[in-house]
Amino acid sequence: MPSAAPFPSLIIRADRYVAQGAFAEAQAEFLDPDPDVVARLEALLRSREAGVVAHYYMDAELQGVLWACDWPHINISDSLVMADRGVDMARAGAKEIVVLGVDFMSENVRAILDASGFEDVGCWRVTEQAIGCSLAEAAESRAYAAWLEQAAATPHSLHVVYINTSLRTKAHAHHVVPTITCTSSNVVATVLQTFAQAPQAHVWFGPDTYMGQNLARLFSTLAELGDGVIAALHPAHTAETIRALLPRFHYFEQGNCVVHHMFGAAVTAQVERDYYDHAAADVDITAHLEVPGEMFALALRAQREGRGVVGSTKNILDHITARLDAALAEPASAQPRRLRFVLGTEAGMVTAIVRALRGRLAAAREAAVEIEIIFPVAADAVTTTGDAGLPIIPGVAGGEGCSTAGGCATCPYMKMNSLDALIDLLERLPSRASGDRLAVRRELAGYEPRKYGELIAGKTVAALGTEPILHMRGFQRAGTLPEELVADLVAR
Repeated sequence: MPSAAPFPSLIIRADRYVAQGAFAEAQAEFLDPDPDVVARLEALLRSREAGVVAHYYMDAELQGVLWACDWPHINISDSLVMADRGVDMARAGAKEIVVLGVDFMSENVRAILDASGFEDVGCWRVTEQAIGCSLAEAAESRAYAAWLEQAAATPHSLHVVYINTSLRTKAHAHHVVPTITCTSSNVVATVLQTFAQAPQAHVWFGPDTYMGQNLARLFSTLAELGDGVIAALHPAHTAETIRALLPRFHYFEQGNCVVHHMFGAAVTAQVERDYYDHAAADVDITAHLEVPGEMFALALRAQREGRGVVGSTKNILDHITARLDAALAEPASAQPRRLRFVLGTEAGMVTAIVRALRGRLAAAREAAVEIEIIFPVAADAVTTTGDAGLPIIPGVAGGEGCSTAGGCATCPYMKMNSLDALIDLLERLPSRASGDRLAVRRELAGYEPRKYGELIAGKTVAALGTEPILHMRGFQRAGTLPEELVADLVAR
């Protein structure tokens, strides 16, 4: 059987980029943006006293310009940090916060701004259209509601809900069963800490099915390791306690991200054959916790062998930069050394990766090290999905790189955030010279996130939906789950 065409890749050197394949060329095109466009955007941000919080999955053009701006109120990160940075910008004097992401992200930013006392700071999406998310929508289904009722009927249950869900989801869930939010960076710690503080607990994770499967697989793998390895991950656990929690860890089985769903068996088989098992290949395999089990299992195996990582977008970025720092610390060689990484998450991550690496490479030019980022995308140009909501997925020729055969590198929902849309919104937002800021804001009401004013048990959806987020904040600060949350789950 002939081998499939090589995946596209981007080679990052100290002085330039080398793109191999149409998809990689599309990613590289905007890494060095037009200075005039950068200056225009920066001038608008300054005159509007506006900050921008953006997700890593924005398209290359938008990210390239944002990274190039010399304006302190710009942050590109994962979804958790977006709300934190929005509050930081408000504290530093920003009057408007533009959120570049899907709708649950702007809702979360709005809610956290309000909870932090910044109700007067504007919070905006860049389109009046709904910017959906297949994963967030799964958590608003009847199936998810029924699953939560099952959790509520099970004694000592805690619902760990992925941050990538709406405030309505969080509020309704918290009303039914004690709930704490999590991210892909802290979900493992959240689950392990729950069982450490309440050994009799049942943990219900949702709505991401692949992440749930991968967590169960990870915990099963941990149970096979020695107590010393487990203690390094969480000091309260041993192989015995890990085995004991396995039957009490539950996950929702009907939810996934349309992007990570595409990293399926076909793509994984090619990654394994051409980049993992191949004798001449020296490649690290990375995988987000949201990818299907095949890709996750391969990356988990690679991680155990010291040549890969599984986790969040930040975990992937940290792994790549650490590998580069280690290589730069070694004696320089006569021949350039290339570090290669399969990027098992959304391709928008490459802009953040380039920004993190370029300065290091330039500062150590004599080390002759270069980085290759491999995009595991299918070659089909356009694929019909059979999904009424998303009937056609653009492929490489359209700059997206998706196929239902496995391998989707970009999120079509995130790409509803464009540079033109951002500039158009900023031009319409009130400037320092605006006489009536509130009047201008009223004209843009369609661009505001949903505020969820309806009541549940006497609390607004926004207020109740913020509580699981604040529980997570408490856990992050103290390293233990809030006492009231643990008492609630133990009492049930």
